[in-house]
Amino acid sequence: MRYLHTMVRVRDVDESLDFYCNKLGLVEIRRIESEVGRFTLIFLAASNDSEAGERNSAPLLELTYNWDSEDYQGGRNFGHLAFEVDDIYELCQSLMDNGVTINRPPRDGRMAFVRSPDGISIELLQRGGALASQEPWTSMENTGSW
Repeated sequence: MRYLHTMVRVRDVDESLDFYCNKLGLVEIRRIESEVGRFTLIFLAASNDSEAGERNSAPLLELTYNWDSEDYQGGRNFGHLAFEVDDIYELCQSLMDNGVTINRPPRDGRMAFVRSPDGISIELLQRGGALASQEPWTSMENTGSW
């Protein structure tokens, strides 16, 4: 397992980039804009982690800007922790066998979500490409929120 990123929601991209990059010293690594999803994802790394050779393995801070306004009260601005795993199906099965609810099953062979005992959302991402879809995951419904 490898730690990937932490996601926080932001209300103002420019204000957030000024804080995280200009003031805190993080470096923008990549940006994803989704017209369909109406969001922007901006991935930042610490300056030492952003040097050549580290960009593909550095732990990141993901700033998520939702284009439609939302008031982030009560910690809603914190999104999730993300971990890359060797076999998403094997890990999800092990978690289920140990009493953990799979909130968003890995139907696509690539991504799943679970929650910690304290309700922290944890994203699990398959290392490399997605695994071939398989049951019971393909037809498993979401449970709760993630």
